[in-house]
Amino acid sequence: MPLSNHLKEQRAKLGVNQSEMGRLTGVSRQTISQIERGDYSPSVTLALKLAKVCGVTVEDIFSYEEDEHER
Repeated sequence: MPLSNHLKEQRAKLGVNQSEMGRLTGVSRQTISQIERGDYSPSVTLALKLAKVCGVTVEDIFSYEEDEHER
């Protein structure tokens, strides 16, 4: 999984649950859950919204590492 995230940790720092984070960013609780589990990669727009709500940069939430076979 090349895209990893710290959304759950950032969300916990804000003291909001998945439903509230979804409401703040205009997506469902299920979408937030899928992102946190690594089952869904958000659009650039959603990644920027998440970072803005958390008060951090996109890089503070998401990181990308290439798989060995992608090089």
